[in-house]
Amino acid sequence: MTTTPHPLVARARRLARDLLVPHAEQVDRAEVPAGHLAAVRESGVLGVSAPREYGGAGAPDAVGREIQEILAGACGSTWFVQTQHHTPVRMLARSGSPVRERLLRPLATGELLAGIAYAHVRAYPRVPVRATAERGGWRFDGTVPWYTGWGLNDVMLLAGVTEAAEVVFAFTEARERPGLRASPPMRLAALTAARTVSLELDGLRVPEESVVLRTPREKFTLVDIPRSANTSPAVFGVAYAALRLLEGAPGTEETAGALRAGLDEVRRRAYALADHPVPRENVEERLALRTRAFDLMRAATTAAVVAGGGRAMSLDNPAQRLAREGMFLLVQGQTAPARESHLASLAPSLHIKGK
Repeated sequence: MTTTPHPLVARARRLARDLLVPHAEQVDRAEVPAGHLAAVRESGVLGVSAPREYGGAGAPDAVGREIQEILAGACGSTWFVQTQHHTPVRMLARSGSPVRERLLRPLATGELLAGIAYAHVRAYPRVPVRATAERGGWRFDGTVPWYTGWGLNDVMLLAGVTEAAEVVFAFTEARERPGLRASPPMRLAALTAARTVSLELDGLRVPEESVVLRTPREKFTLVDIPRSANTSPAVFGVAYAALRLLEGAPGTEETAGALRAGLDEVRRRAYALADHPVPRENVEERLALRTRAFDLMRAATTAAVVAGGGRAMSLDNPAQRLAREGMFLLVQGQTAPARESHLASLAPSLHIKGK
């Protein structure tokens, strides 16, 4: 953690302490309240990485990571809704398209909240969403399997793949209308409160001026795979939250101390690689650290449940919630290389010696 907190880190801590943590179990059993998102908007954390000239903080990546740790450790569902927002902001900040001038300031200031609908691009050569050029814009057809924050956010960053294997990213309103229909919110093992739906697109039209990026699919993959090899700050957030529960239980000093030392070291190394000037380097090491962070998070959440005993099974106990949120993080943002690396690391533990 930073020695002298950035003002946005201090605000995130207050938000977590005063609002998110006290209501986390209640939110987990219902849905993220509008009041939680209003507080997130007002805190300024949605603009942490946005340029100052557009109303953002222009803060270093380390500040953004620390904020995500704090929010994820406080209330996973609220974290998951707001974390979708940061990719559209970063993409707009790098863009020279007309939509930048229309949306970057309201997104940076929290006036608008954004979601993302592009993970399906990773399924190529299967194309769940097809983008087709039409006069004055683009037509999107297909199914977005996962869209988080439906009914909670204002706009979405939608992607589709053309016949020529080009990925088209465009902004559109996050509401039902001709060409866009949402499923009922999914019931999930964790983070149901984040209102995740699937979206059916049947001739959804988006004007050309709403396109933020067009890029060959191969180029998208070259950027996406190394980036997704990094460890999510949310993994550390959930793990440290579980450790705080563990440290409050009697007789856990040795276990908690060993887990904390391991987490601190993996966090240091993972973030050093995340800050490496060449993102495509050290991918195997990034994946190994990602897997090790998962192992430590799983151990920390399991230890919190064990230390809590039967009480940990109550839905008003944070240990079970953190364990389920940790399970969710195992697959959140997963790419094929990340999945293969994680499964390979688990294989030795599955070998059973013969009698």
